[in-house]
This record gives sequence, C-alpha cells and structure tokens, in this order.
Amino acid sequence: MCSRVASVIVLKSDAELNKLYAANQIVARTLRLLSEKIEPGMTTAALDALAEQTIRAEGAEPAFKGYHGFPSALCISINEQVVHGIPGKRRIKNGDVVSLDVGVLLDGFYGDAALTVPVGDIAPAARKLLRVTEESLYKGIEKAVPGGRLADISAAVQQHVEDHGFSVVRDFVGHGIGRSLHEDPQIPNFYSPAAFNPRLKAGMVLALEPMVNQGTHKVRVLHDGWTAVTQDGKLSAHYEHTVAVTAEGPWILSRLDGR
Repeated sequence: MCSRVASVIVLKSDAELNKLYAANQIVARTLRLLSEKIEPGMTTAALDALAEQTIRAEGAEPAFKGYHGFPSALCISINEQVVHGIPGKRRIKNGDVVSLDVGVLLDGFYGDAALTVPVGDIAPAARKLLRVTEESLYKGIEKAVPGGRLADISAAVQQHVEDHGFSVVRDFVGHGIGRSLHEDPQIPNFYSPAAFNPRLKAGMVLALEPMVNQGTHKVRVLHDGWTAVTQDGKLSAHYEHTVAVTAEGPWILSRLDGR
C-alpha cells in the first residue's frame, strides 16, 4: 500500500531488521499462496478472505484492514485499477491482470509487498507491461545502497519504464516502513529535482513500489474514496518489495528466503 504520509527517517538495528524480515516473509508466503489459488470465476472477496485467514494463521495481523478506514485485508486492483482496489463481489476473468497488495503487522513491525498476476491467457502487450514493471522494481532495488541518493532509485525506475514506452504514476509513491506502515522517506518512481533526496544509509528500510501504466501516468480515484484507476482506461501494473539498505547490499526482506 502506498501513501504520502511522512515522518522522520528511522534507521533500524540488526534486531529490528530481523523482525521486519519475519513480518515480510509472511507477506511473501501469502502472496505466493494467492498467486497459486487465483483463477477465473473467483470473487475478489474470496481472495481477500484467503489472505486474511493465511495472515492470521501465521500469528500476524492484516495491516491494511481498518487502516484509515480501509475495509479489507488485501488490496486487489484489476486491469485499469492502479492501487487500493477494494475486494467484493467482482469475479476474476480469464485475461485479467490482477494486482495484489499485502501488508501485515507482526510483533510491532510491518511487512508490505505487491505483485501483479496474469490470469489465464493475457495479451502480449499486457505481459510486457507486467515484465517491465517488475524489472523496474529491481532496477530501483539495485540503487538501494549506502552512499547513494534516494533519487537514484527514482531515476532508475523511471528510465526503465519510459525506455519501454510506459509511464510511471506520479500521484502515489513508495515509502519507508518499520514500526509504522508508512514512514519517511517518500519514494517517488520518477525523478524530480525538487523532491527530498537524502543520502542512503545502512539501516534504512524502504517499500519500493513502481506503479506503471500502459498509457498516461494520470489517475483518478473512484467514488469509494480508495480505488485509483488510469484516466484513459488502459492497463496498470504494480510490484513492491520491502528492502533494507545494508553494507552488504540491498536485502529484499519480502522476497521468499530473503536476498
């Protein structure tokens, strides 16, 4: 889940990083299960129920449920929906691209990650969008090293996306994460000379999450107050990992088995 909420950048100790790793591994396992179970005909509410059941069975709490009034454990965004889709009666169809965003709270620390799943046979253009969006996430992760700048991450994501003819969403950004779901720094997926651009330090933990559109970068929020959709109705994809900046390089806390 993305936000523009800001606070103070907090560096995490090794013990705190281990707790963040445990929380994010629950996120990773939940996303893997959802990716395996999703199929045409399934309602988004059924996926949400499975996510919440899985999270609670792991001894964690669903971080999104009740967050600023969000009603569900899982954000499910389909096709032209960018982020923050609310699960309900909608049935998933063959050819859909479905973004799944999971957050958990475990032992006082948060985990957060997302991916976009192709359902059945999807168009080649849609498959390219998913591939490029995921690649852009890893381009950003490569820049999450001590001594670099936050804008290095943003620029790497934007360049890869735009080199392939897509656009990055401007209205939603990545974020720091730790004892709060959304901490400083905000992490745009595009370079802006006016953006806050701190030097990266070991102990920072960043939720990097490119949101990439086939057409215009512009989005609008539906009347439910949550679901963001592309203004032109074209497809969108969303990938996210929680990453720790360490002296040994980026530690992807939300990837199964870590680095």
